Amino acid sequence: MAGHGCSKDDLQDYAVENRTDSGIDSYRSILKSEEPRESGDISGPREKFSTVEERLDSAYGSSSITGESLSELVDSCTISSGQEEQETPSCELSEQEENLLTTITEEGDTFLHLAIIHEDDLITQHLIDLFPKEVLDIQNNLYQSPLHLATYLNLIDVVKSLVWKGASLELQDRDGNTALHVACQHGQNECANEMTWNVSPSKLAPVLEIQNWRGLACLHLAALNRQHLIMTLLMKKGADLNIQEGTSGKTALHLAVELHDIASVKLLLSRGANVDAAMFNGCTPLHLAVGRQDAAIANLLCQAGADTMLRNMEDETALDLADGNDDILALFPFDDIQISGRSVVGVKF
Repeated sequence: MAGHGCSKDDLQDYAVENRTDSGIDSYRSILKSEEPRESGDISGPREKFSTVEERLDSAYGSSSITGESLSELVDSCTISSGQEEQETPSCELSEQEENLLTTITEEGDTFLHLAIIHEDDLITQHLIDLFPKEVLDIQNNLYQSPLHLATYLNLIDVVKSLVWKGASLELQDRDGNTALHVACQHGQNECANEMTWNVSPSKLAPVLEIQNWRGLACLHLAALNRQHLIMTLLMKKGADLNIQEGTSGKTALHLAVELHDIASVKLLLSRGANVDAAMFNGCTPLHLAVGRQDAAIANLLCQAGADTMLRNMEDETALDLADGNDDILALFPFDDIQISGRSVVGVKF
């Protein structure tokens, strides 16, 4: 850890004015804790189904920290030479450094949260270099880590630096979303790429399986928001194409069919998604396509080998849901049956 030329009095006065946690003891407890902190392990109850809109300006309001004052504080610290860095043990921090690392606002934001909120790249990169991993993973009162905020704001270079420094990809915010969930929902393609491209499969696999409080994994969110590039990225990185969301058991293919998103349906089928995957109620993608009178997608599913005779829990086949739609009925194997020279299709009995 580099030494700093901060004024001790300036730091202490600033920290007392703006923090609600003295910081030093809490930071030392992190470093000295005998049990490693698990991802997302934050004291206090989680609110699973929040209707509160994500707050990106959590530094404003009650806190007196502004972009200008934050810049003044960090600018008062000058990084020492490389020789001094080698001579100073990384585990020994000055009191000034500890104050900078551990100051927390009433909203639970660290200085790194604030720098990201103010979109000050210079200060943000400086703090990422300064902060150890334990501080990079601190979550504010909305359970947002710095990586969450950087992703919301599409700060690609910040996301890259945080991931390179080892920031956790598994932390979940108050809605259960990881930073990768956020990227999938909002179409932050480059952020998603930075969070996946240089991450080992063993480290990325559990992230791709995490479900938010609505039961949605990253692939589900990408499908729901028609993020085809991110869907392709996730599939290349080994995302389970047939993972079921937690409320009704839909796969990404079910969701794409419900949205009438033919591009996503083609993409998923081309990658080998299970065309006959069943929801908890037994409905396959073909059931959904026929029930929604979507002949084009129903045709795609049939061409991919969908079993037309599978029954859901109400003992219905997809044919039972056709409701006289000639275009859909023509997809089933009974369309060549004729009575008195007339096709059964379209005949009312």
